[in-house]
Amino acid sequence: MKNQNKIQVRAPGKLILSGEHAVLYGKPALAMAIDRYATATITQNTLPDIAFHLTDLAHRSRLSIQRLYHLKERIKRKYQRFVRGEIDVRRVLQKPFELAQFAFSLMSDVRPLALSDGANISIQSNIPIGCGMGSSAATILGVMYAVSQYLELSLSTDTLFQLALIAEKMQHGESSGLDLQVMIQGGCVYMHDRLIETRVAPTLPLYLVHTGTPAVSTGECVTAVKKHFQSNQLANDFESVTRAMDAALQENALTKMKENISLNHRLLTAIDVVPDKVQRFIRTIEGEEGAAKICGAGAIRGECAGVVLVLGEDKKSFVSIAERFGYTMLDVACEVRGVYAV
Repeated sequence: MKNQNKIQVRAPGKLILSGEHAVLYGKPALAMAIDRYATATITQNTLPDIAFHLTDLAHRSRLSIQRLYHLKERIKRKYQRFVRGEIDVRRVLQKPFELAQFAFSLMSDVRPLALSDGANISIQSNIPIGCGMGSSAATILGVMYAVSQYLELSLSTDTLFQLALIAEKMQHGESSGLDLQVMIQGGCVYMHDRLIETRVAPTLPLYLVHTGTPAVSTGECVTAVKKHFQSNQLANDFESVTRAMDAALQENALTKMKENISLNHRLLTAIDVVPDKVQRFIRTIEGEEGAAKICGAGAIRGECAGVVLVLGEDKKSFVSIAERFGYTMLDVACEVRGVYAV
């Protein structure tokens, strides 16, 4: 097996336009890849270990292949304990940096990692962590795709997806695979029952506002909202609004899109993932003839909910409102490419 001297890979972030939480219960979702990235770089190391450098987590470590195998098996065992209800999802990974290490080690499930020398793995990201933009999924995909390119493993898209899905579950407990599908394919997609349909990238005036990193993880939110989805009516309401948003997006219908973003926001508020301060912000946006909703898991406690999607034509007013609330406006665009080697 030939090892290359250097491989660099970019995995885009994502935004869920509609369907967060409901997608875990077989309902449709609408999402797009965005031009923010987790960049994974692998270079040769003369020492026999794997050196990890995760810039955003200010983490450096060096592990042997054997230690990585042990880490993989330990995390898998803890995940099974989570599935049995014995531990909280937060205890599956001991530290955030273990996600990248687990993603690397999981590649051995395809083929033994035959490295003639060691390797350096560096991960840099401009995707805000824990804010609904897919930072975990992008890190997983970046590492796995970089390893597959470095070792010339020729993974199929489905194999890459299935491996990455296992890793994502270690972080969130459960996963629909939506984030990964969007990041592998790129562009805008509509997903229902794991079937993916391509959509044209949105051209409506969409903006992102960062309300701050939630005090809770995606996994905690997913667990907390389960009780709400015992109601078939609520799940069906989410499905209806996602289908309506999909139609409005394809028609480029601003008014219809606003109406359904507002309906979506009220459904997300009903499952208790929109903090009071964020609700006040959204009401203020609506007072300026805009519409807004959280993108991602939201938060079941605290004041911050990650990113909020804002739709409307009065960007100047939206920027002013965001500043009054202490929030930051983010510039993003649809990324048509899925994970790729630079």
